[in-house]
Amino acid sequence: MAHTLGLTQPANIQHPKISFAAKEIDVAEWKGDILAVGVTEKDMSKDENSKFQNSILKKLDGLLDGMLAEASSEEDFTGKAGKSMVLRLPSCGSKRVGLIGLGKTASSPASFQRLGEAVAAAAKTAQANSVAIVLASSEGLSNESKLSTASAIASGTVLGIYEDSRYKSEPRKPKLNSVDIIGLGTGLELEKKLKYAENVSSAIIFGRELVNSPANVLTPAALAAEASNIASLYSDVLSANILSTEQCKELKMGSYLGVAAASANPPHFIHLCYKPSSGPIKTKLALVGKGLTFDCGGYNIKTGAGCSIDIMKTDMGGSAAVLGAAKALGQIKPPGVEVHFIVASCENMISGTGMRPGDIVTASNGKTIEVNNTDAEGRLTLADALVYACNQGVDKIVDLATLTGACIVALGPSIAGVFTPSDDLAKEVFEASEVSGEKFWRMPLEETYWESMKSGVADMVNTGGRQGGAITAALFLKQFVDEKVQWMHIDLAGPVWNDKKRVATGFGIATLVEWVLKNSS
Repeated sequence: MAHTLGLTQPANIQHPKISFAAKEIDVAEWKGDILAVGVTEKDMSKDENSKFQNSILKKLDGLLDGMLAEASSEEDFTGKAGKSMVLRLPSCGSKRVGLIGLGKTASSPASFQRLGEAVAAAAKTAQANSVAIVLASSEGLSNESKLSTASAIASGTVLGIYEDSRYKSEPRKPKLNSVDIIGLGTGLELEKKLKYAENVSSAIIFGRELVNSPANVLTPAALAAEASNIASLYSDVLSANILSTEQCKELKMGSYLGVAAASANPPHFIHLCYKPSSGPIKTKLALVGKGLTFDCGGYNIKTGAGCSIDIMKTDMGGSAAVLGAAKALGQIKPPGVEVHFIVASCENMISGTGMRPGDIVTASNGKTIEVNNTDAEGRLTLADALVYACNQGVDKIVDLATLTGACIVALGPSIAGVFTPSDDLAKEVFEASEVSGEKFWRMPLEETYWESMKSGVADMVNTGGRQGGAITAALFLKQFVDEKVQWMHIDLAGPVWNDKKRVATGFGIATLVEWVLKNSS
């Protein structure tokens, strides 16, 4: 790998693979480091003698001579979501028993993913090698619910145990290597579901690592190399085509190249294509991700409180979602669907060769854009990427971008905004998000707002007024999509980054994979 500014290189950390097993055994017989029990507030109810009424908790409490009930009363643990308690047991099959609160009820994938994350946190604290997870009440779950619950728990555990320490002088490795999921069934279907959870989780970790990587390491060239590496890993179904500046000029991508012009790091236009190794293709899809590996704003430089220039390495969060999905699909290999993964990668910098406010750029569909703000650059790169996607003959496009601060103002840090003229496509993606547990909210594409995007000298400007900024950004992108193609824009500026932990989330990958699989079946 070439020397980077600051001579920084990420450590190559091989994280231990967690072995998941589904078992139907008596919890009292399990032996290992932590037996974790997911409990609702109802499960924690006790009789007049302060004894548990739930059968699993009653059995464990009996083995522990009432210690579990006593400790839960002393610690005022009632099963509330986000709360947990762990007891160390010197003379029991498991070294520790943990109660993990699920809240009043638990039925969504997100709640069971949080259970897995809480178990992972307890395993980290205890430096546990082996863990078992059981629900205090699983009797009412259908077979389908048991499958999705086990998958969500496994996903949460993998993502919860993971810690990105590649850039620390003393990288840490978690010790957890074995997780038994008890009471949710056994068999081939469940094993497949757990394998699926592992594949998607590893893709989410890959996406997180891309976004976490600083701009002095993850340049457009490095991002393109990561994409090519995915294609070579799964070459039976994936191919890569990385377009140079000259090739982009031949395709008349003036909008994208205008953004890239100021940087010493040349742009790399990434196109991966997934094709199943056999069988007919029923649907062609495109996933388009914004790939600004750093965005200083250009001549409209980001300044002042709240400008977030220090985390503008995250401006390629859309491309991380797209490439993460490519990695997962390369492992899962769904039939009947062709998928194009497209990223117009570059940096938005300042130099004498750079784009100025007031310049007019011409996109590859011939439309002209007066650049009234160089810090609204993501949409300029996406314009040419969307035209390119349409030219692949796809039926549906989903683009993902950390596009506007306005969307964070509207929906906060954990919900992505969805813009689409297609109710059918909205239904598909929202159904996929119900499985993934990721949060999306559909926003209006108010056509009357386009008035603010009109230019006196070109076809359009690249920004409207402050009001409705996420909507006008989506309307801008719509100008570069063929009317025959179903299209959705996802603004994930908020949920791509966990500001409290100062790390990436890998948002969007799980939903994209689910959506592609729905189109496959």
